[in-house]
Amino acid sequence: MQDQLEGNTERGINPHYSTYFRTLIGFSAAGTLAITVDWSSPWQLDKLLTAGMMVLLIAYCAFAQLLLYKSHNKKAKKIRRCLTFIDTIFVGITIALANFSMLPSLLFVTVVQLNALTQGGGRKWFEHNTGLLVGVVLGYLMHKPALLIKADLTISTVTLIGILTYLCAYAFFTHRQIRQLKEANHLLTTEQRVSKVRSYKLSKYLPQRLWRSVTTGDEEALTTQRKLLTVFFSDIKDFSQLTEELEAETFTLLLNNYLSEMARIAGQYGGTIDKFIGDAVMVVFGDDQSKGPKSDALRCVAMALAMRKRVREMKQEWYNKGISRPLQVRMGINTGYCTVGIFGTANYQSYTVMGTHVNLASRLEGAAQPGEILISHETWAMIKHTVMCRDKGHITVKGISTPVKVYQVTDLRKNLGGQQSYLEEHAPGFSMHLDLDKIRNYDKGKVLQSLEKATASLKSKVIM
Repeated sequence: MQDQLEGNTERGINPHYSTYFRTLIGFSAAGTLAITVDWSSPWQLDKLLTAGMMVLLIAYCAFAQLLLYKSHNKKAKKIRRCLTFIDTIFVGITIALANFSMLPSLLFVTVVQLNALTQGGGRKWFEHNTGLLVGVVLGYLMHKPALLIKADLTISTVTLIGILTYLCAYAFFTHRQIRQLKEANHLLTTEQRVSKVRSYKLSKYLPQRLWRSVTTGDEEALTTQRKLLTVFFSDIKDFSQLTEELEAETFTLLLNNYLSEMARIAGQYGGTIDKFIGDAVMVVFGDDQSKGPKSDALRCVAMALAMRKRVREMKQEWYNKGISRPLQVRMGINTGYCTVGIFGTANYQSYTVMGTHVNLASRLEGAAQPGEILISHETWAMIKHTVMCRDKGHITVKGISTPVKVYQVTDLRKNLGGQQSYLEEHAPGFSMHLDLDKIRNYDKGKVLQSLEKATASLKSKVIM
């Protein structure tokens, strides 16, 4: 008989299917036995035995249903397995009591093999066939039929109808199960697609190392530890005053545009954005995919220069949109050992960087002039051969007991002198920034013509 749904209840398949199949086979076996009995003849032991087996088959189906209904989830699997073994014993007894009629015997054996193979595994096949053999032996001992295998058309017809009904029901069940599995697979695919989109959106709000560890299930890697990092801070001068002067929509557009550009540049240089604090930006180098302290410090300073350059370009863009007050950005950089890890409460936690050197980077940003990049002596020692810096002496910052030696970043050495690729000049009534790296060959003539025209107009103009 059938006990197909051993582990399918969890997938939402009707757990009563196994009982339905058992009942079909039970009635098929009882019908086969009913045809083998000559009801007009006197009642003898064989006739009583066959009739008793018919009643036992029907009673067994009802008892199995009741037992499965009252079984707990933990015991249900073992009970189904035992019932399956008993099913095959009853099938074997039925074959023997039916005097080994050819077609019924073949059909019942085929059903047993079908159940064993569909439930899977050599162990299942061995158990089912062992139960079938035990049933045949028991039936033979009880009935002792003639060993001559014969075929009775009436018996074969009844058995065939019962088995065909079983096979049709089994085919319907299999079709429904496959359809449910396809629907579940489609739902799973959809959920995976949605999860990927949500994971991508979530990556915008978390540090890359934290996001990667959470999505890969490697949270244990986020242990608190000390690391040599380069920390960057920047903010907009007179930001509070700017919020009062601009309309909410204009202010939101300006700030989002500014932060988007800063985040894009930080990503280009391999920095990890730790957080946005209003208009302030905190970027860390050396925590995620570090290439060495010197490389981290150099990439951080190069990023700051690229940010300052981009802010100067954005000034003209904002001016053309009606924002007359130019945004002036201050930046501070420091290198030192910091504590990296997850901090917070049981309900709210944050992956961030803490320590004295983080505070110093923030203090350097606060001490910088608009458009200035201040770095500590530790950072300068790592980038001095690549970046031109101006010694600013010592300054006193809040939270640090001793004066701090600082340097002002001028530019990358390769951009200075005859090979300078960026020029900028500002005066009342005059503003120019020239980025040779961005000018294409087909625009070179147009730029020169504009400069010559401006030069001629300025020379011919009498300025009082």
